[in-house]
Amino acid sequence: MTANGSIQTVTLAFTGASGMPYGIRLLECLLKADKTVWLLYSQAAQVVAQQEMGLSLPANTAVCREMLCEKFQVSPEKLRVFGKDEWFAPPASGTNPADAMIVCPASMGVVAAIAHGTSDHLIERAADVAIKERRPLILVPRETPLSSLHLENLLKLSQLGAVILPPSPGFYHHPKTLNDSIDFVVARILDQLRIEHTLMPKWGE
Repeated sequence: MTANGSIQTVTLAFTGASGMPYGIRLLECLLKADKTVWLLYSQAAQVVAQQEMGLSLPANTAVCREMLCEKFQVSPEKLRVFGKDEWFAPPASGTNPADAMIVCPASMGVVAAIAHGTSDHLIERAADVAIKERRPLILVPRETPLSSLHLENLLKLSQLGAVILPPSPGFYHHPKTLNDSIDFVVARILDQLRIEHTLMPKWGE
């Protein structure tokens, strides 16, 4: 984080919930905003990316990094990709946390694990670090309907300071395409971190 408090490094996690187009678009926008992204993804997220977008996220993190850097036309130093068991990765420790963390999409299993501090893999541990270090943590849970258990876990995380941001597109901006609705949600996430974007006009402008 810079001296003026602006976000420079973001840990972004993809999990096995539906909604991968939100996560991929968010990654693109963060990189376009010249942020450094530390990307984490679960095996279930690989399945969802293939199913929903026909996108292959390679298990080899070096190959994935190269593929995504080429896809979004960014230099390798702006994007680092870490496997679930890379315990020496920066987001695993409070001595070198990112300025913020976003889990998008967030499965209810990962939400439950974060809420209970299990830290069985790097995504859960990175979120645990964000909470204990008082860094912004944004969860984008994609599930419906929500059970009482889901709501209890989300409430617990909200009380710990996390932002719960369900991907609920609005219609007041008159979306004409699916991408317009995706951008609505991504814009709300970027707004939480005060990251400038041109995805849609601000209210009243």
